[in-house]
Amino acid sequence: MTAQAAASDDVITDAAADVPILPVSVVIACHTEDRWSALVSAIESALAQRPRPAEVIVAVDHNPLLHERIARQFPNITTVASERASGASGARNAGAARVSTTYVAFLDDDATAQAGWLQRLLEPFADPRVVGAGGRVDPVWQTPRPRWFPDEFAWVVGASHAGLPEGLAPVRNVWSENMAVRREAFESVGGFREHFGKIGSTSRPEDTDLCIRMGASVAGGRWMYVPEALVHHQVPRDRSTFQFFLRRSYSEGRGKIEMSRHLKDERNLQSESDYLRKTIPRALARNLVAAATRREGANAAVAGAIIAGVAASGAGAVAGLIAWRRQSGFA
Repeated sequence: MTAQAAASDDVITDAAADVPILPVSVVIACHTEDRWSALVSAIESALAQRPRPAEVIVAVDHNPLLHERIARQFPNITTVASERASGASGARNAGAARVSTTYVAFLDDDATAQAGWLQRLLEPFADPRVVGAGGRVDPVWQTPRPRWFPDEFAWVVGASHAGLPEGLAPVRNVWSENMAVRREAFESVGGFREHFGKIGSTSRPEDTDLCIRMGASVAGGRWMYVPEALVHHQVPRDRSTFQFFLRRSYSEGRGKIEMSRHLKDERNLQSESDYLRKTIPRALARNLVAAATRREGANAAVAGAIIAGVAASGAGAVAGLIAWRRQSGFA
């Protein structure tokens, strides 16, 4: 079923250009001019979607100079100066607050949407139980991809990891760099949790937190993963180091504990449990066997990185639990 069929009563046509317009606004959050060329590509990729979005909104996180530059170069879009809490969550919420369409799509300032992205992302909403959908994210390495980097840890660099469904499927959560939501459901839970998420060099799973809260806000609420709704996400040089890999793994482990504390239900970590019990052991075994039988040094390095990544995530989780106990007065 096409996106037009999913919301046929809302689709209109731009009479001047004779181009169908979908009932969705694309929100792109940004905070620094260091990503200017990537931001331009993100905006242009959203504007190039066919059918078109009703509106493209760029929300600027506390950077007046960047706000002015975007407004000058793109007078045909809406530019919002976020006055909410600093960080990606606050900026996304500021952009979404300007939306009046049925759906809101989120795209990061360092991600480029491919042709057909928006149409495919909206297709699952034909089912009224679907509160949100997300697509596949492929990494675009600015330097050669490290030979030791495990596909199962692609989330470290903001990409879809090995083990995800290969076709349309229900999932617990998707990622905010490639996400669409029903605006009504999004607003009902207050949007992204501010003061929690990507703030400076600190990264927490604000998108997972949002997905869980939205899914619980509607009877039978569900999220759908749409691999054909593809975006490409840039991976800069400083994110291709082993040090970054360990830091990001640590942050993820700690962030998931913080998320669980906010949600007050450890069952929300079932996806992480399945990942550790199924995806990781299979990947580790495959690479260890290849290293032993074919004497492939790269496979041995990948296996070592998997072990290190799991250990770093575990250390982060332990640190999160200790901090939780201290804050709760149990230390």
